[in-house]
Amino acid sequence: MIESPRRASLTFAALALCLALPARAEPVEDFYRGKQISLLVGSGAGGGYDAYARVFARYVTRHIPGAPAIVVKNAPAAGGMAAANMLYSNSDHEGLTIAAHTNGVAMDPLFGNKAAQFDARRFNWLGSIGKLQNICMTWHTNKVTTIEEARRTEVTVAGAGATSNTVIVPKMLNALLGTKFNVIAGYEPGQGDAIAVEAGEVDGVCGLAWSTIKASRSSWITGKKIHVLVQMAFDKLPDLPDTPAALDLVTDPAARKVLELILIRQEMGRPYALPPGVPADRVGALRRAFDGTMKDPEFIADAARAQLDIDPLSGERIAELLARAYDAPKDVVARAAELVDPAGGK
Repeated sequence: MIESPRRASLTFAALALCLALPARAEPVEDFYRGKQISLLVGSGAGGGYDAYARVFARYVTRHIPGAPAIVVKNAPAAGGMAAANMLYSNSDHEGLTIAAHTNGVAMDPLFGNKAAQFDARRFNWLGSIGKLQNICMTWHTNKVTTIEEARRTEVTVAGAGATSNTVIVPKMLNALLGTKFNVIAGYEPGQGDAIAVEAGEVDGVCGLAWSTIKASRSSWITGKKIHVLVQMAFDKLPDLPDTPAALDLVTDPAARKVLELILIRQEMGRPYALPPGVPADRVGALRRAFDGTMKDPEFIADAARAQLDIDPLSGERIAELLARAYDAPKDVVARAAELVDPAGGK
């Protein structure tokens, strides 16, 4: 049968309309089914970030549509900077690479670190497993047992890289509180500083997460092998109600604003992110998977067995904290940057 001109015209118009419409995006479940996600950990094996990431990896995929596999890869160079740069510039943008960042790396660009080749505000933040509440401690045999004594007596502490908390925190306290911490940097991230303390190479560590000690050196606590001098957090740890908080010891208002800005780095704690450019539906699915994991009874029980504190923040909350930090007055940022990276990011 010969098609009429009118019918042929309608058929052609319908075909043209179909060609003009964008192709439907692949459903999230179909995309992730049979795939493998890489979880980059911005610190060394055996440390706190690594311990959290490996427990997280055991449970998160059950909450991701399509149940992909996941493999953990450590990228500890430059205090987590390598992992952040890799995620931003060299990773896929499909949603198959997640980074478990170190807490401070997102603010390194703000503080002028030239090695930071990324805009932290463009990451797709999934959430944080817990706040990173650092403490300063000495070994039980050391004569310095309080922060006041550390203001009068030199305390040698082990540190990792220049941008690590174990280097930044003691130098910051020296500037703001007048302590006399002498940082010996260059220890391997993860367990190097703890081993140095136990071996008697140093007096202690300043800038180590309390949750890391509970997870990897719980005997220090149960065996009363350490003196906790001060804690670094917006809110005091329930485990340490009698240990002073640095924020309460800083009396100068200008210095307090500087310390508050620096503490935002810790409030973000143990943040996880996707690179920029990941399709919105996959970002949403992975955020829901992250939130679901934080509420998963088996994950919570496994974390408790490993002495891992779970105090999650949402991806949206991390974005809010970063917006607050990047909007801080320039003089406050400059002073904080000087304390965090006195070499100016060189």
